[in-house]
Amino acid sequence: MSPPPDEPAATLPTPPALATTPLDAWHRRLGARMVPFAGYAMPVQYDFAGEMAARCRGGVLGEHLHCRAQAALFDVSHMGQAWITGAGADAVLETLVVGDIAGLREGRQRYSLLTNDQGGILDDLMIARAAPGADGTQRLFLVVNAANKEADFAHIAAHLPPGVTLTPLPARALVAVQGPAAAAILGALDPATAALPFLGFATARLAGIDCLISRSGYTGEDGFEISCPAEQAEALADALLGFSALIPAGLGARDSLRLEAGLCLHGNDIDPATNPIEAGLTWTIGKRRRMAADFPGAGPILAALAEGPARLRVGIRPEGRAPARAGTAILNEAGETVGTITSGGFSPSLSAPIAMGYVRRDAAGDGTKLWLSVRGQRLPAQVVPMPFVPHRYIR
Repeated sequence: MSPPPDEPAATLPTPPALATTPLDAWHRRLGARMVPFAGYAMPVQYDFAGEMAARCRGGVLGEHLHCRAQAALFDVSHMGQAWITGAGADAVLETLVVGDIAGLREGRQRYSLLTNDQGGILDDLMIARAAPGADGTQRLFLVVNAANKEADFAHIAAHLPPGVTLTPLPARALVAVQGPAAAAILGALDPATAALPFLGFATARLAGIDCLISRSGYTGEDGFEISCPAEQAEALADALLGFSALIPAGLGARDSLRLEAGLCLHGNDIDPATNPIEAGLTWTIGKRRRMAADFPGAGPILAALAEGPARLRVGIRPEGRAPARAGTAILNEAGETVGTITSGGFSPSLSAPIAMGYVRRDAAGDGTKLWLSVRGQRLPAQVVPMPFVPHRYIR
């Protein structure tokens, strides 16, 4: 039945347009399958042709295994980049995170957590101390998660005193080169980069492009994250792709790599309701910070450290071949629900399903037998140590 003339027909809301990274056209030329992620159009995997197909068959499995064997380039330009500058910037940032930022040396980077007053994790982020500015003031470089960057930057900016400034960097791209061949590739473009220590941070000139570079990543492999001006991102990516050991890789391989490495994804494995202690992230809280108990949520976080949390993040190996996805209920041998899978999938390196999730403390011991409720069936599994695949960071 048609609506009366004075009543317009109902229309579905138009979905918001996806943002694009500076490498969007580059991905599409290389055969990327693009999907929405954190408000951006991002490559999930590639269908390679020509010379690239000779390097790698493509797809999540091929890209994952190539990264473990040689090297892969990931576009992470959707992440939030920013400077915090000014006298005492490190002390100010320490009021918002759990890490020791005052003790962070120049040319070094640290993984830390933004926490709330309840001890929950607002976001995880990377913090690097750059050389002082021309006026001698402190400079800290931040990288935060794409889905949280607007909230993170607003939260940080709201706590900055006069003289300390947060400057987001939307006009910069960010790529990660990961894998055992990464150091040789970067070293061929700028020899000093190969000598950068794990979690080192420096400026570099790569293919004639001035970059900020850290020896870090989120795959468990040795690698680098490279920040450059957005207008030079394609030139940098093309220069890197000139090395036959390197392929581009998408979000699918990035997720399976970080899961094998036992690394958390904010919004899945950690969130504002997650205490760092139950997440197995106690190591992010510096000794001095524990003693001072002066970070947001120190009370509940240190209480969980002293008393033990009610639940713990654990690695899980399902038996058989069926993967257990996020949201899957975890049962004990008595049939009680004792937890939930937060990340799960198939491990290309192990050719088997793997998962991580939270379980009651009494079910968290390595070797504990569990059952997973998958599509109405109870599948056997057990608790195992993480990472599933050993880290190969440079030391």
